[in-house]
Amino acid sequence: MTLRLRGVDHAAYVTTKPIETIRFYRDVVGLRTPHAITAKGWGGKPHPDFVHFFFDIGSGDRLAFFYYFGVPEGPDAERPNYHLALHVETEEDLLAWRRRFEEHGVRVIAQIIHETIESIYVRDPNGMIFEITRPLRDLTERDQRDAELSLEALVDSLTADTGATLEDFWRRKAELVAKELDNEATPEETGQEDD
Repeated sequence: MTLRLRGVDHAAYVTTKPIETIRFYRDVVGLRTPHAITAKGWGGKPHPDFVHFFFDIGSGDRLAFFYYFGVPEGPDAERPNYHLALHVETEEDLLAWRRRFEEHGVRVIAQIIHETIESIYVRDPNGMIFEITRPLRDLTERDQRDAELSLEALVDSLTADTGATLEDFWRRKAELVAKELDNEATPEETGQEDD
């Protein structure tokens, strides 16, 4: 079987300036935000809570950023590594890549099912994380709206300048979602009638 890649799924970087990053790529460059992921820390060693947000750069490719809650800025700050993720089409393709890495003595760090993708992770000789990912489903307008609300909640929670946590972010996002749902409710749904 010939192993194929279909392009860059995402190149991921860390931002210590998420508000400026969002404003630059979303507002100045004009990139859509098709998806965002939030999570408590995970992995074998301590990992900070994070928001992982994506900007559409065309052809199904994305530029992504991690913002880690509670991680200090500066060149000496400990942060997880940047990574490059490449697309494959199917689960069979993904598992074939896993076998190839293992056959070549490259340790697969993890195989994780995320919300919309499944990925395997290895490290290249420089220690950079290299990811192969396959889609679990297509991204929808609902995913894009969720990402937009996530970025708004992140900006709002960090602007409050209270040492924001992932829980603060989730609270703010819940408020935004509730507000949006209230605005969409019809009089019949709210039990109110027109006068």
